Amino acid sequence: MRYIPHTSNDRDAMLNAMNIASIDALFDDIPESARLNRPLQLPPALTELELRRHLTALAAKNKSAEDLVMFLGGGFYDRFIPATVNALASRGEFATAYTPYQPELSQGTLAAIYEFQTMIAGLTGTYAAQASMYDGASAVGEAALLAMAQTQRKRIVAHQAVHPDSLAVAKTYVNARGGTVDIVQDVEQLETALSTGEPVAAVVWQYPDMLGRLRGLDSVIEAAHRHQSLSIVSSDPVALALLTPPGEMGADVVVGEGQPLGNPMNYGGPTFGYFAVQAPLVRKMPGRLVGGTVDHSGSRGFVLTLQAREQHIRREKATSNICSNHSLNALMATIYMASLGPQGLRDVAMLSTAKAHYLAQQLAGQGMHLAYPDEPYLYEFAVRVPGSVQDLNEHLLFKGYLGGFDLGRWHPEWEGYWQLATTEKRTKEECDGLTEEVAAWMSR
Repeated sequence: MRYIPHTSNDRDAMLNAMNIASIDALFDDIPESARLNRPLQLPPALTELELRRHLTALAAKNKSAEDLVMFLGGGFYDRFIPATVNALASRGEFATAYTPYQPELSQGTLAAIYEFQTMIAGLTGTYAAQASMYDGASAVGEAALLAMAQTQRKRIVAHQAVHPDSLAVAKTYVNARGGTVDIVQDVEQLETALSTGEPVAAVVWQYPDMLGRLRGLDSVIEAAHRHQSLSIVSSDPVALALLTPPGEMGADVVVGEGQPLGNPMNYGGPTFGYFAVQAPLVRKMPGRLVGGTVDHSGSRGFVLTLQAREQHIRREKATSNICSNHSLNALMATIYMASLGPQGLRDVAMLSTAKAHYLAQQLAGQGMHLAYPDEPYLYEFAVRVPGSVQDLNEHLLFKGYLGGFDLGRWHPEWEGYWQLATTEKRTKEECDGLTEEVAAWMSR
């Protein structure tokens, strides 16, 4: 808050209305021993002008995607956000909206969420989507819990190339419910895991995976269903504009991180996660679901549906303890998708993909080859670096480039793998510039 408008008279008036003598009386319930009872040890207050200069100097120490040429991906992407997104999402009707429990007061918010759900269901090829999750990682975790509740099994099998953050959250959620998460490296290991040990509640796969690979998802889904397990697929939503939607391939649950859809990176958040299911699982979805209906006059309207508000306070008996959503972030995604339309979203994915393949070709000319040359990919890929990935990234940072991710930080077998991502914002000149700096680093 930049400006606090309350004067001393305002505060006195409020205290008089509450019939108390001082602000300290508001904290009577806090034991005296727990109170600080002294001023905070802070430097003297600054004037507004001095404070602005101080904060500007602090901010100048950071480098953002506006200052650097970004080739970093791994779940968050430096995509172009049309001006319409912020202009419409910042309207007062949305900025002041809260929980839409009273539909007669919340038709605008409910209608926007309904459109979001419809778009996500269409993008993922599923029956229905809910109002959004906290982020992509929590969506994966909640999907695992849904599978455990649906199948009455406690074992999850996940691919190693699912985003490590999503795997970490899923393990936390599943372990808290007395379950386990087993990791497999390929479809062959998946078949073994499904055929041995405790029955599997769900198989979790990422498409494209953490390394950008487009492996045969249909065989994974088929294997899961053959063993009466659910199939959970985590996907980048922009990629789904080009790929066959996982829902059309038979996936039971499709989840993912929604940041690429019109949301800035925000230093890692807040963004939102999306969560979509096939028809048999609609009543098991976590969070909120907006449905269409008609009022007593026969006019179309929207309401929260299929879930009682009380389910969110029933602890272990609840469908989920996720009882909120990131509707403002989801609104931005809705405006973004509506602004671009299906063809525009495909164009974004196609441009990003073409630039990634051009960059991979240029890097190969410098001796950096794809880590998985036989695997198809879109706009994210991994190359083998002859040396330290960290050293390479530090060199690039000094030259104004935010390089790719050091995958060895996540898995020892990925040591020396450098993950790069391109978006529609990257230019040929920027790709060539990165390649030139890579060549300079390799010849040092």
